[in-house]
Amino acid sequence: MSRTFSISKKRAVYFDVTDYLNNPSYALPIQEENQLTRLDVVYRALVSILFNYVPTSGHPGGSISSGRFVEHLLYKHMMYDFSDPLRLDNDIISYTAGHKALGLYAMWALRNECVRVADTAFLPANEKMQLRLEDLLGFRHNPVQGTPLFNKFHSKSLGGHPEPLVPFVRTSTGASGVGIGSGVGLAFGAADAYGENCPRVHMVEGEGGLTAGRVSEAVAMASTAQLKNAIFHLDWNEASIESERVTAENGNPGDYVQWTPLEFFYIHDVNVIYVPNGHDFKQIHIAHQLAQEIDNHQPTAIVYRTTKGWKYGIEGKASHGGGHKFASDGFYASLAEFEKTFGVKMVRFEGEKTPENIEKYLWESLQIIRTALEKDKELSAYISTQLRSSAQHLDAKKRTVRADLGEVEKVYNVDPKNVPAPFNFKVGESYTTRGVLGDVLGYLNKYTQGAILMASADLYGSTGAAGVAKPFAPGNFNTQTNPQSRRLSAGGICEDGMAAVCTGISAFGKHIGVASSYGAFLAFEHVAARLHAIGVQAAREAGQLANTFILFNGHASLPTGEDGPTHADPQALQLVQENFPKGACITITPLEVDEIWPLVARALSLKPAIFSPFVIRPSNKLMDRKALGVENAEAAMNGVYYLRRAQGKAEGTIFVQGAGVGREIVEKVLPSLKENVNIIYVTSRELFEQLSQTEQDKLIDPDLFKTSMGITDFTLPTLDCWVNSVAGRKHSLYPHKGGKFLSSGSSAKVYEEAHLDGASLLTAIKAYVNDLKKASHWC
Repeated sequence: MSRTFSISKKRAVYFDVTDYLNNPSYALPIQEENQLTRLDVVYRALVSILFNYVPTSGHPGGSISSGRFVEHLLYKHMMYDFSDPLRLDNDIISYTAGHKALGLYAMWALRNECVRVADTAFLPANEKMQLRLEDLLGFRHNPVQGTPLFNKFHSKSLGGHPEPLVPFVRTSTGASGVGIGSGVGLAFGAADAYGENCPRVHMVEGEGGLTAGRVSEAVAMASTAQLKNAIFHLDWNEASIESERVTAENGNPGDYVQWTPLEFFYIHDVNVIYVPNGHDFKQIHIAHQLAQEIDNHQPTAIVYRTTKGWKYGIEGKASHGGGHKFASDGFYASLAEFEKTFGVKMVRFEGEKTPENIEKYLWESLQIIRTALEKDKELSAYISTQLRSSAQHLDAKKRTVRADLGEVEKVYNVDPKNVPAPFNFKVGESYTTRGVLGDVLGYLNKYTQGAILMASADLYGSTGAAGVAKPFAPGNFNTQTNPQSRRLSAGGICEDGMAAVCTGISAFGKHIGVASSYGAFLAFEHVAARLHAIGVQAAREAGQLANTFILFNGHASLPTGEDGPTHADPQALQLVQENFPKGACITITPLEVDEIWPLVARALSLKPAIFSPFVIRPSNKLMDRKALGVENAEAAMNGVYYLRRAQGKAEGTIFVQGAGVGREIVEKVLPSLKENVNIIYVTSRELFEQLSQTEQDKLIDPDLFKTSMGITDFTLPTLDCWVNSVAGRKHSLYPHKGGKFLSSGSSAKVYEEAHLDGASLLTAIKAYVNDLKKASHWC
């Protein structure tokens, strides 16, 4: 007997705005529609001008197709204080589709110019908090641009994708799917900080941006947690770089995916509002009003059916990352509506196509825009009035951070040397570094009254990350049923989306986001981490709040041997160690549990954008440092410490990194070692580099690097900073030295296969010392 398939009941609801077109309660006053229409004419001209004079760089099509619903958001729907971009209670708009940056900059500059014309007193007092027409001279140019007007006006360098250097931009976006993830993270941060009366986070995306797997993961996290303040605005234009039919539609299969955006969001239990004509302000107005009225606490997606490159003269995929040829008839035709509407004539480019001449004509074009707005004071007055009204509505909301949320800043100010009682361990008793790392972060979470939100890829207990949320309500965070929990539902085994969400949590400014999984899967999280580091650099330069994102690597390298080479992966550290600008990322590789408090406290005190600790699976007995002659745990804060210091003239120096091989050294090498060598354990390359050169030289004589060898749980390149000779590299030991991936097995057997077991290490050290003695010149 055949059965009918049906979708299970959802909390989410569905609306089609055409059902409300004749309802006067949802009508947009004709006068306002006319003003918004005139504004959009200026905006589309500005987009075309920017693309032409960069020259011919950017994404005009998507910038234009999303223009009208963004205009309505900015001037009719959102609550924010234009004069104070740093207000934490502002509603947020995030261009999660970062390639629409051209549109963002044009929209921001146009808004700023209207206020300059009509209400100068409402401009942000600090010019850094404005995005002026003059700043558009810096689109896709870096600070060394050097052209005359760029220098004269101190124009901002506006990246090809948005960065928080730009006012009202909170995260860096652009890598597909990461923007939605970080946007959801911003919504998590806002919801937890403000409770029911929280800022809304409006995410601007295209249907192509939904196809990345991490987007499904992030949207699942938002709906599961009932983030009512997460609002997705989907520019459904069906055109990507290479396709004119990205998704399924009207019974036709898609080139890439077989769902429509309506189906995508609804299956994730997200409210869906369909706008059949995303260029019609009447329909857009209805959609935004409906979104405001929904009270089921689920996220909402407004799906606008649009045309990419609408009225630009080039539509569809041809306008995605391209447009009219430079100073072509097509370009000038795209300005005709603006010229007719405002009674002006745009300049025509003449002369050589030099950077200086292009800049000259761009500026002349921008001045014509300025003149048009100065003459049409009614339009600028409307925009300014709407922005004043938005700020007044925000004030009336009286949004306040909940009284019982602690201060995240306290995390950065704990004393590494003042070890709390729970982290005074007993020699000879067994502990796991992963468990203690979770407990240390949990202690800090309790100390800050819940300023740390954490997620794990269905591995809370396994990785040790459960300790982070242990002092708080059990179970997963939900705005309605479990708001005191610090543990996020990560959508399952979802490192990609989870990491992106946690970066947004950190970017909001009131929390630290922690993402936990196997070290082997750090590659999934690396893209989100990199974008966060870019964003933090820009945010701090702009005076915004931006906190550390923690990548908790709970099963690092070979000690996870039973899971085989897919999981016991030595490559992860190489992705992050010394792979960022100095200070942006700090890694730690503690050998013992008593090193974790000082290392975590020291690393966080430096406020890196990314903190990436690597800890291992097995439990081990705490070594007796005094009996072994090993330096105390506090020394780990320097990034290195001596497991053994040579007496008199050293026969060699060995750098060791990784708790697994470090354990082999401590338990099986030190007791039997006859050679008079220095053995230095590396806890953090980045913490070592934070020391002054004098302090570094005092810890390690620079000449030792010339004759050293290395032993690591990770990869050969991670030793390069410690081993400065070809001969030293030849003697160095690392998991893949045998030229193959290792097999599955117990930790002990995997180390034996890799020749990193105690017996093999003793043999290798002896060979290294003998070769060093015989060498007349070690290089």
